Amino acid sequence: MKQVLTLTLSPTIDKSTTVDKIMAEHKLDCDLPKFEPGGGGINVSRALKRLGQSSIAIFPSGGLTGEMLEDLLHEEHIVQHAIRTKNLTRENFIVVNRATNEQFRFGMPAPELLQKEEAEILKVVKDLSSKCSYIVASGSLPMGMSTDFLAKVARIAHKADARLIVDTSGDALKQAVDEGVYLLKPNQSELRKLTGIDVEDNESVEEAAHQIIGKGKCKIIVVSMGPQGAQIVTDEFSEQITAPSVRKRSTVGAGDSMVAGMVYGLMQGYDLQHTVRMGIACGSAATMNPGTELFKKDDVERLYDWLVKGMKK
Repeated sequence: MKQVLTLTLSPTIDKSTTVDKIMAEHKLDCDLPKFEPGGGGINVSRALKRLGQSSIAIFPSGGLTGEMLEDLLHEEHIVQHAIRTKNLTRENFIVVNRATNEQFRFGMPAPELLQKEEAEILKVVKDLSSKCSYIVASGSLPMGMSTDFLAKVARIAHKADARLIVDTSGDALKQAVDEGVYLLKPNQSELRKLTGIDVEDNESVEEAAHQIIGKGKCKIIVVSMGPQGAQIVTDEFSEQITAPSVRKRSTVGAGDSMVAGMVYGLMQGYDLQHTVRMGIACGSAATMNPGTELFKKDDVERLYDWLVKGMKK
């Protein structure tokens, strides 16, 4: 049986903590920090593991922080292929103000990848691509990285007959789309930048998505619309799916969880309506937990059942 390959170009260690109250110019006593592996594709692999779907996580890893990242992934039994880099793997910092439940997220810039390191990552993707049904490229690109990198990944996927799923932004997203991908998960802002269409409602979202699909650049577009859920568009149909109402505690990893849910659905042979509902269930369930905890499987199953029941009304 073929695998899922995830690609993270800006991995991180997410360090999270909680304080009673955040005040400027005061010493703040934090709770014991929690350390978790992070970055788009890595979170997709972590979420897939919780659903019972294995994957191979590819990512650059540098220095002591890179070693810690690998150790954290080993603890979660994630199959990984780390590419050694000169620069240290970054760390992000998340603080929750207990008094207001406000979350403050401090994202550090990803370290630059050397040209030879880029080439090594591409080689690993190429070597493993023949074993994979899906390649998921998720997250931002490091500073100075070639903007056509994901376009090169798209060409590798085409040759290996693997389906490429992309969740990123900027020029890297545009070049990947120009090369051709299987599924895109943009938000409304990213879709606007790709098409130039002011996507303020379902009709304009559908128009923008069809502009990309009509050029033969993508099969499926799932537009993330935050609390409103998502809109799925193909050349045959369009549907807006409302997200379930849940108590939100953190949005970290919600988008990656949504991607993981959709990949899981595709690997299980779900049709697209059920696939996107699984994605929304995972994304919504992730917001129910604090910090960088992602989701609990029981929450996913409950929310997915609720979404599926709504289809029958």
